Amino acid sequence: MSATDLVEVGVGGLAEGVITGDDVIRMHEALFEAGWTDGLPVIPPTRGRVDEFIRASGLPADFVVAVVPPLDKPATIEKIAANSVMAGCLPEYMPVVIASLRASVGPKLNLRGMQCSTQISTPLQIINGPIRKQLNFNCGAGVFGPGWRANATVGRALKLVLVNIGGAVPGEVDRATFAHPGKFTFCIAENEEESPWEPLHVEYGFKPEDSTVTVYASEAPQNILVSELHDNPTQPYALLDTIANMMSDVGSNQAYLGGEHIVGLSPDHAATIAQSGWKKLHVQKYLFEKARIPIRELKKAGIYGREVDKYHLWPRWIDRYNDDSLMPVARDASDIKIIVTGGPGLHSVYLPGLGSRCQIAKVELSS
Repeated sequence: MSATDLVEVGVGGLAEGVITGDDVIRMHEALFEAGWTDGLPVIPPTRGRVDEFIRASGLPADFVVAVVPPLDKPATIEKIAANSVMAGCLPEYMPVVIASLRASVGPKLNLRGMQCSTQISTPLQIINGPIRKQLNFNCGAGVFGPGWRANATVGRALKLVLVNIGGAVPGEVDRATFAHPGKFTFCIAENEEESPWEPLHVEYGFKPEDSTVTVYASEAPQNILVSELHDNPTQPYALLDTIANMMSDVGSNQAYLGGEHIVGLSPDHAATIAQSGWKKLHVQKYLFEKARIPIRELKKAGIYGREVDKYHLWPRWIDRYNDDSLMPVARDASDIKIIVTGGPGLHSVYLPGLGSRCQIAKVELSS
């Protein structure tokens, strides 16, 4: 196999030279040197394999799905296919990868800022609808962890596209001070079967039978343990108070930028809340009222200042000149998104964000 047998995955070319088909180490070293990988081994994007993925997309090879910042290079179906091959995807995953990219470049997500920022966030993909089961996405135990090909490779494919086409090379264009492991892959599904409420995509106006990808600029998940639940009449208040306390983080981007938040409730925690007659809207309103930060604490952190006041990033009804005023972490209760995911256990997660908003795209299956 020579370098010319490989399909270009992004904006840079492969180093010259022959890669013999039986020399796996040499082949991967050449791919590393070309800057095509995320540091882990990849599947070589050979012409035949990439063509198979293009056919699975149902779109022409030169069709441009998106222009990917910050380099603003076109992501064609061929290049998306090549990156998906490298990530270890199956061909039938292509529509989900395409939808993920479409959502990622939506104007409310601020992908350009995320690609270049010193902040830690990276796109989190949340899969909803029948495609979860059709392609075997994990929505249960260990949902953020390893062991599931669909989650691992679809998430990785998007990240490879953002680097290889968008140009967000770590330490060069991507200036994240720390980053987090989600930069490798960060893809989950909602546990709709064990949720007492409507799933996320229905909340955004899609039909239950639609398959979608919601993309959120997310930090790493923060675990929330609330174990004393059984036969406790103070629930769901104590549970939600604990979650609100986790959300009231002075050091978070959302302390001064607002944006949407995502709380991932385990099925056990969601059931505890629902058994008290609470709807998702009740949970959102309660967290909106409880997850607040005193202005004096924001001032200590150097967050509250003239620039924030100038652009009215907080609700106008807050008395900004009273240090005892409690600033909500979101501008509206509907900005706190509740999903049910994960498996058994008395844990939930809070996913702090960049201070932007989610973007959602429908998965369009080829006929």
